[in-house]
Amino acid sequence: MATKIFVNLPVKDLNKTVEFFTKLGFTFNPQFTDENATCMMVGEDIFVMLLVERFFKTFTKKEISDTTKNTEVIVALSAESREKVDQLMKKVIEAGGKEPRAPQDYGWMYGRAFEDINGHLWEIFYMDESAVKKE
Repeated sequence: MATKIFVNLPVKDLNKTVEFFTKLGFTFNPQFTDENATCMMVGEDIFVMLLVERFFKTFTKKEISDTTKNTEVIVALSAESREKVDQLMKKVIEAGGKEPRAPQDYGWMYGRAFEDINGHLWEIFYMDESAVKKE
């Protein structure tokens, strides 16, 4: 089954959020961008809808998670190499993001985590699938 993935995340300030992710190298689809939301393009079939909190609330009756206290999701993205992981993390820190934990290195997989300016958790990792032990 072919499908596209749309992750929806609430944000406090859409312009600052777009500025943050632009500094990381992401682009946005202007066709799905207005004062309430933007569509961040992550991959050919992977998108993150960044929705201003008041607009996000129109899709749910539940409270929005306080990302300073709770984790609602961890979005994980793969990278082409360990170097690409480190390069993106450098951009994250320069753009105002935080690194909440030490890098994880399992030999065949290397990953780092960051919090964006809205407190959402992201992971960026490189995995050498040829080095994964077969059962």
